[in-house]
Order: sequence, then structure tokens, then C-alpha cells
Amino acid sequence: FTKGFEPETRIYDVPINFEPDGSGSDYIPNNYDGKFRGLLTMREALAQSLNIPAVSTLYLAGVSDTITLAKAMGITTLTERSRYGLSLVLGGGEVKLVDMVGAYSVLAQEGVKRAQTFILKITDNRGQTLEEYLDQPMQVVDAQYPRLINSILSDPDLRAPLFQSSLNLTVFPNQDVALKTGTTNDYHDPWAMGYT
Repeated sequence: FTKGFEPETRIYDVPINFEPDGSGSDYIPNNYDGKFRGLLTMREALAQSLNIPAVSTLYLAGVSDTITLAKAMGITTLTERSRYGLSLVLGGGEVKLVDMVGAYSVLAQEGVKRAQTFILKITDNRGQTLEEYLDQPMQVVDAQYPRLINSILSDPDLRAPLFQSSLNLTVFPNQDVALKTGTTNDYHDPWAMGYT
């Protein structure tokens, strides 16, 4: 979205050959369910966690610029830019769970990054503060872009095709919950990252 695309921008979910991937083989990604949905919006593609539109979006955004943004949001492991191609958006780079939590917290806080901590304050037996967390928030992305992402990921009607029979497990009364999935090959290790 920082490149000027909108949630309603149309994108194709069809078989696409993105050319050789560096190994000499053509890179032709597939969706988790092996199906193609044709022309849809970026909003629909993101909410349904579709692989081919995700790869197309990374192509449009640029791998280098995307890594720069990921780093600003707290991802620490994508350090060798030359190692990553378009498969990065489908898990082609190692990330730590703690970094993913931090990056999603930037979305939840509309572009503000805060240092993660598990301890806010340490006091002695007299109540004297020995150490205390000092909050130093930093705006790492303009709030308008996380708001767009939050709107998409919080819409249960948009994610209904993805969750089908388990949609009720993703909806909480009187609470907007943003949710994004990720699954490795052959449906192993499915993840759902959620935030409010």
C-alpha cells in the first residue's frame, strides 16, 4: 500500500511463471488449496491468504523495499538480501516467532513500534524501584497503511472463504480481531497470528 496500491486494486490469482528463481528452475507458486480464483481485489487476496497474489504483491513492492520495511517493524533475521527472492513472502526466509509478534504489534498499534519486554518494573522489599521499563515508541510506518491492513484482517466476512467451517473460532463478540494465516508445504505447521 505504501507504493500506491489500494485494497480495491485488482490482482490475479492465476498460474503465473515468475521466471527462473536463481536455482535455474522456473518459479511457479501455487495456493495452499491448489485452486485459482481469477481476478480479485488485494483486500480479498490478503484476507484469504492467497499465495499467488502475495508473490505478485512482493514483485510490485520490491524485495529490497519489503525487507527494509520488515526490518523497521522488528524482523531481525533477514540480513542477507541477496539470499531472498519472491518466495520470501511465502516463508522463503527464516524469522523468529518473537520478531513476528513484534511486527504484528506494529500493525496493532497503527505503525508504532515499541521494544518488547516481559518485565515492566522490579522493586525491592521496600517498594523502591530497582529497574523500570522505559517506553520509547517510534512511528516506523505511516498509520494509514496499518489501518488498511487492520481493516482487511479484521473482517470476518472476507476471511470466511479461508476458514469455512472454523470461522466461528475467529470471531469474538464486541471485539475486532485481526487474523493472518501461514502454512508450510503439505499443510504442515499452520500458523494463525492474531491481534486486537
